[in-house]
Amino acid sequence: MSVSVTGAGSGLARGSSFEQPARHKARKLTEITCVIRPTIATSRTAVLWVRHMHARTLVELIAAKRDGAQLAPPDIKRLVSALMAGELADYQMAAWLMAVYFRGLDDEETVALTEAMLHTGRVLDLSTVAGVKVDKHSTGGVGDKVSIALAPLVAACGVPVPMVSGRGLGHTGGTLDKLEAIPGFRTDLSVADFVRVLRDVGCCMIGQTAEIAPADKRMYALRDVTATVECVPLIVASILSKKLAEGIDALVLDVKVGRGAFMKDEHSARRLAGALVRVGTLAGKRVVALLTEMDAPLGVAVGNAVETREALDVLAGGGPPDVIECTLRLGAEMLRLAGVAKDEATALASLKGAISSGQAARKAERMIEAQGGDPRVVSDRSRLAVAREEIVVESPRDGYVAQVDALTIGLAAVAMGAGRTRADQAVDHAVGIFIEKKPGAHVARGEPLARLRVRDASSSRLIAERVTMAFAIADAPPANRPLVLDRVEGRH
Repeated sequence: MSVSVTGAGSGLARGSSFEQPARHKARKLTEITCVIRPTIATSRTAVLWVRHMHARTLVELIAAKRDGAQLAPPDIKRLVSALMAGELADYQMAAWLMAVYFRGLDDEETVALTEAMLHTGRVLDLSTVAGVKVDKHSTGGVGDKVSIALAPLVAACGVPVPMVSGRGLGHTGGTLDKLEAIPGFRTDLSVADFVRVLRDVGCCMIGQTAEIAPADKRMYALRDVTATVECVPLIVASILSKKLAEGIDALVLDVKVGRGAFMKDEHSARRLAGALVRVGTLAGKRVVALLTEMDAPLGVAVGNAVETREALDVLAGGGPPDVIECTLRLGAEMLRLAGVAKDEATALASLKGAISSGQAARKAERMIEAQGGDPRVVSDRSRLAVAREEIVVESPRDGYVAQVDALTIGLAAVAMGAGRTRADQAVDHAVGIFIEKKPGAHVARGEPLARLRVRDASSSRLIAERVTMAFAIADAPPANRPLVLDRVEGRH
């Protein structure tokens, strides 16, 4: 058998190697024609096309990242596309994710991964909605019900808020579960209904649909079972691919740090916040991140209906001081990014005015009604059903509350049924925990530290013991720790 090799400027085969004339060495050889002449086994001349001689295979791309090489954006896009097309097996993507976990991605690679995941689904067109569209995302914590008050509050100040939220998993609660404590409230709106409600009301809060960044769901499932969740570039791409799919113009991030947060220490939280802001900015969006404290639960209530009640308290001019502060600080950043407030003082004044005038509460009523819920819960929060039986957790001694461990409280709430350990589990909207004494408070022996609202008190004693363990009582109050630890802003 004789073989001749032809192509764009290619030389002839010499021995076992391909050789190009010198004048064509700089040219990228992308296609070669191999002519295999007739043999005993082949009666006719066969022409084989060898494409992309210098393009790497999918396995080579996995190996390249394993060895610490930087991948070009088309290579990353190819990996994600191959996964969704069935060309790349789950175990191969898992291998690449593990390589990323150890070798990392730079900002250019992370942007490429974000955009590749984003474009596996639909990017919403919100051009029919007037104004600068701004969303907020929290990395998750215990007692974090801020979004429920924040979306209608910011919308009442003239900024459209399209918000795609998640469900609780593990010790952190989910906004969707809390919203669904409202009778009739629907979080499963179609994209068309989502855009309609946003246009008519100014805010809408739904769950991720199958149309939004489907590659993220696929890849997160692999990360979850291969211990690669805790990887900053993968977290960044996961968050931003979903958020950018909403069609937003700007994004405010609440990066929680502490015992009840995903990021336990400030160094890790700053690293995540910085990466989110940089990559979001490189993707063409205005992005700001706040680092907020999550050693203790946010607010007093932990659960679903109880947290929704507390969020609506803020719109009525009440609520715990830390929930109010977190809501207002994040809201101020959203107004500034939208260009409706020139500075924080002006933004805070607008937000407080929307609460005191009742505009924020009316906006919440309109959103709830538009999404099938009972708007009367805004003014009559007792319509949000809470379990009737109560267990009181008492202080074992006199002193000051030095710590309320958010992680322990969150796990206790899961054990009660307020959360889930698997994505397919249902939650009990009515059970919850009330923190009676926050860090720094003085407490006398026998005084309530917490109250548990449960379905059956007799079967919940072990949970009460767990809640007791979350409280540390000391002879002196702890040092005061600010709620907002830092602010990270993108540079255009």
